[in-house]
Amino acid sequence: MSDWAAVVVNYNSGALLERCVASVLADHSAGPVELVVVDNDSSDDSLATLARTHPEIVVLRPGKNLGYSRAANLGIAATRASLAAVLNPDLELAPGSAAALADRFAADAGLGAAGPRLTNPDGSTYPSARSMPRTSDAVVHGLLGRVRPSNPASRRYRQLDADPDVARPVDWVSGAAIWLRRTALDAVGGWDEGYFMYVEDVDLCWRLRRAGWGIAYEPGGQALHVQGVSTARHPYRMIIEHHRSLLRFARKRFRGPRSVMLVFAGPYLAFRAGVELVTHALGGRPDAPRVGG
Repeated sequence: MSDWAAVVVNYNSGALLERCVASVLADHSAGPVELVVVDNDSSDDSLATLARTHPEIVVLRPGKNLGYSRAANLGIAATRASLAAVLNPDLELAPGSAAALADRFAADAGLGAAGPRLTNPDGSTYPSARSMPRTSDAVVHGLLGRVRPSNPASRRYRQLDADPDVARPVDWVSGAAIWLRRTALDAVGGWDEGYFMYVEDVDLCWRLRRAGWGIAYEPGGQALHVQGVSTARHPYRMIIEHHRSLLRFARKRFRGPRSVMLVFAGPYLAFRAGVELVTHALGGRPDAPRVGG
């Protein structure tokens, strides 16, 4: 049995899928990888390109777009390693990353999930390790995060003042590249398949922390991330899905007396979604809407 597994969730990622797979296969630092690609009913040539270069790779084709959570659960179920990484296809993993993450788990038996340092194509660090925002910070970030990204609420939520070279415990890490301890994942019932896309990583880390597991940012592992490849094909649907996911998480988070917050959360998210849709339409851009925060 391999020491670690990697599940790549693909949807029309073109040549990026082959690059992602090649980078994972090239990282022997934690031993051989058990690699599975789950394809969400792609219509491009990404699988054909992969088949020409890596015909040995296991590809699961459910025949429809399952969304990220269901695809991740399907892929993980097809593997056996005690550590499983779930990866976007628009990632290129840096050599040695697997060992850095595996060593972090070996050093902390209570660690349930960890994420590497993600870099943008221009070399800057993407804030992939974040805080669970206070309600006030969530509202301010949602309204001002695009126009004033350095506002105090966004800085706290995105942990922009933290040193990206230093490992640290965090509230959640991006699902674009997340390593999971199988026993921890099983303990919380896996990814919540009620999310189609977006916020499923926040939800998973939140449930892991509530169950007593730790979440960590480990910059010893690194990956180049080209964002928005899938989102760009269906920008308006993705804006709507993002806000539907935010509302789903709000309903899970605000229980008991705090459920009164839902009276405000619904209208606020509807307003924010409308602003995002109009802004994207007026911009006349074919690129992906910036819904990730």
